Formats: sequence, structure tokens, C-alpha cells
Amino acid sequence: MSSPARPDLGDLIAARAGEAMELNQRYLNRQLGRVVKTLGFDREWVHGRGAHLIDAAGEEYLDLYAGYGVFSLGRNHPAVREQLMSVMAAEPANLPQIGVTTLAGVLAEELVSRAPEPIDACVLNSSGTEAVETALKLARATTGRSRVIHCERAFHGLTLGSLSVNGNAEFRDRFGDLLPNFEAVPFGDLQALDAALNAGDVAAFIVEPIQGKGVFVAPDGYLAAAGELCHAHGALLIVDEVQTGLGRTGRFLCLEHFDGVRSDMVTLSKALSGGFVPVGATLCSRAVFERTFDSMENSVVHGSTFGNNDFSAAAGLATLRVLDDERMIERAQTMGALLLELTDPLVDKYEVVREVRGLGMMWGIELGPPAGRAARKLWEAIERRQPGMFAQMVTVPLFHEHRILTQVAGHHMNVIKALPPLVISESEIRRFAAALDAVLADAQDHLFRSYASLGVSLGRRTLSAR
Repeated sequence: MSSPARPDLGDLIAARAGEAMELNQRYLNRQLGRVVKTLGFDREWVHGRGAHLIDAAGEEYLDLYAGYGVFSLGRNHPAVREQLMSVMAAEPANLPQIGVTTLAGVLAEELVSRAPEPIDACVLNSSGTEAVETALKLARATTGRSRVIHCERAFHGLTLGSLSVNGNAEFRDRFGDLLPNFEAVPFGDLQALDAALNAGDVAAFIVEPIQGKGVFVAPDGYLAAAGELCHAHGALLIVDEVQTGLGRTGRFLCLEHFDGVRSDMVTLSKALSGGFVPVGATLCSRAVFERTFDSMENSVVHGSTFGNNDFSAAAGLATLRVLDDERMIERAQTMGALLLELTDPLVDKYEVVREVRGLGMMWGIELGPPAGRAARKLWEAIERRQPGMFAQMVTVPLFHEHRILTQVAGHHMNVIKALPPLVISESEIRRFAAALDAVLADAQDHLFRSYASLGVSLGRRTLSAR
């Protein structure tokens, strides 16, 4: 007896419509499902198109989350999709492993050609955390040292080596002893970095040019001076561009905003995928590369099973083409300047707005307690129970009342972050700024009511999510 025909996977999406949350709660991350339900973000998403997510009711939501920055080109960009289909149709000799292929080499060539000196080699891998792990291993092999310096609040990934340079306790706690000889210094503090380097046993300093947790931009001169300190002490500089790279800040690499930065390694991922196939890359100097892969015997001391695969390379190459052909990097610079222009005045307009900051299409707004005694006391009482609650008073109504998806920029932080797709239109930037203004006005002017309303709403959703 033959089994019944199963639908094509494209048809399966429609055939199992409405089951996503049930499947998640049965087989995947139940606690994440509870968070989504509690915030009221549990929509049945059926399409992704450009800068928008579309739910089963046909409602379009402006996606300023962009999959943590993965969807810089928007969702389902047709040019990337067409190139991937073209490569699939070619039936390539993918991943011979004991052998080499063309597309991986061309992607490496393209990435190296766009990076500043001394970058002239590339190790391809499958994700941002793999790119960071690669950089850490290469640094140790190159220098013969084991210590690594990172920054407080840094986020470099969640695998064990990357977690060891993660500066956020909420990610590190409960996972036991991490890798030894890793030390955190304050972001932007050259004196602390110099002191950490002084022992002469540091392999590398790894740093984000803009910290994703909180959207903190490196101070002018910091990255260049950090590189000089590292090199004076025989250490390497690793710049993590997993979220900031590929044009997001208005330059191909964010480090290009800062004069005189000579990075020994740069990590990339997220947007390089075009939103289709996972891909990562660790760019490095030839000197670093050849100190690790220094003989035929050592040619396989590091690698990634899927790192050189043709479909990842095709996604990366197609993404680079779109960045060029549609002038996405210039667009990020222009739209980012407009976003700051429209939101900077909120600092003076609202007591609860402390700062607006960012570069290009990486933007954040920091919130703080109001000046009034009663309102401040309420703020402090709520924050003691649930730090970062006020930021949710902004992200939740942005979603429910304005159909705009944003995120809180860190655990227990009153910072809201936006990573708009680079395809976003001027009208959509203005729509976000206007919606943010309206939500902040309501949140500040009706602080007691807003806290009470959101608290009751979240409480009800928490109960229903159980």
C-alpha cells in the first residue's frame, strides 16, 4: 500500500498554516514562544517582501528588526533569488572538500578587494559566531599567545569561544567556566586597554565599531589608537563587523568611518547571506593567514564543513552585486542621516529621551526617568521590579498601534534599536519617526496610565501564554 502523496514544501507552508506556534511550543523553544505571546507579537506571518512582514490577515508591518540585520536587502530580494536559482540549475560540483571550487574563490576575491589594508585573505564559514571563533583561533596561532581582550557589553556570538568574549552576564551565566585568559575592558577606554596589554601576553583585542547591545558608537580615534596599542604590544586587532558590515552604516565596513584603523582581522556574516543561505567570513592579513596555515600538513587545521559551499557563495556574491547595482551603501548613508535628523529633536522634546545615536541604518534611542518627582518614583519602582520596562512601553505600541517592529537593544536596557533594511523608503523613515513621536508623547504624558495599562496587558498575556 503506497503512502499518500505529500505536498511540495512550498505548498506545505499553506497546508500547515496556523500551526507555527503550536509546533514551536511542542518541539522548539517554548520560553521564546511565551515571550512572543506576552508581548503580543504572535502573528501568523505568511509573507516577507522588501521592508515588510505580512500576516495572515494581509496586514503589512514595517520590519525594523530585519532579522538582527540579516535582511539588509529586504526580504526575498528578487535579484539574489534569481542568482541562487541559476546556480542550482547549473548543478555545481559543490563541496568536493579535498578540492576547490570557483564561487568560493570569487566571493573571497570580492570581499578582500573591498576591505582596507592589510586585509588580503579570507576564511569562509557559516555564521557570525563561526567567523569570530575563526578569528580567535587565528590570533592564537599567529601570536603563540592565549589571552584575549574584549569589551564590556560586547556581543560576539553564543558558541563557547565567542561566548568567552561576550560581555553580557545574561548570556554567560549558567554555562560554567568559559575559556580561560579572556578579560573585559570598558568600551572606549584606551587606558584600560593599554593596562590589559602591558603584560605582553595578549593574542588579540576584539571589538565592535558599534556595540549592538545599546547601539554605542566607538569614540573618534578609539579604534585607530586601539590598533596602535595592540601592535605596539605584539597583539592583533579584530574588528567584529558581523552586524555593522556590508553597508549598514553607510560604508562597506563601519571601520571606514574612522581614520587610521589597521585591523588584522574583520568578521562578517548576517547581511552577506542576502537573507537566504547562511554564510560568514573572516577576513585577515596574509601574514595572519600564513602563520596558521603554514604547511601542507596544517592546511586543514581549521575549517567549516559548509564554509566554501557554492550556494552560500552565490548568496554572498549576489548580495554584493545588489549593494553595487542599487547603490545601497549610499542609500544607507542618506536614509540614516534623515533618520537622525528626524529623531534628534526628540531629546529636547521629551524628558524621557536621553540620547539618539547611531550611524547609517543602525540607530538607537536611550530612555531615562522623567524629572517630575511622582513620575520618577514610579519609574524607579517599576524599573526595580523589571529593568527595561519603559522601553517596552514604546516597542509594544509601535507594533500594535503602528504596525512597526522594533527591538529593545539589550537585556535590562531602556534603549530601543532599529536596523532598517537598506531598501527602506524615505516615506517609511518618516512614518517611523512620526509613530515614535506619538508613542513617546503618550508614554511620557500618561506615564501612570501607560505603565498600568501595559502591566495589565502583559500580565494577561503571560497568563494566557502558559
